[in-house]
Amino acid sequence: NLARLRKAGAVVYGVSRDSLESHEKFRAKHDLNFVLLSDPDLKVHHKYGAWGEKNMYGKKVEGVIRSTFLIDESGKVAKAWPKVRVKGHVDEVLAALDELA
Repeated sequence: NLARLRKAGAVVYGVSRDSLESHEKFRAKHDLNFVLLSDPDLKVHHKYGAWGEKNMYGKKVEGVIRSTFLIDESGKVAKAWPKVRVKGHVDEVLAALDELA
């Protein structure tokens, strides 16, 4: 799926609160070939609304809200997908990329 996104002109980044060291281990373990950014103080998560209350196994907890943001060439959020469900998501992002082109 990453190849499909790159072919469509997307640059992919991952963001989490984990440390840079943790990211390097994770990238190596899963053979990831995109950049993982560290946000230990959650500033980016809060700015994008990707941290908050969610349901996990029937309980309300505070944590990362898995999200995707399509940011245009001017740096503005062109489309946001909060609470991402993996199935079919790449196709949704590719369609939005086509609309931007």
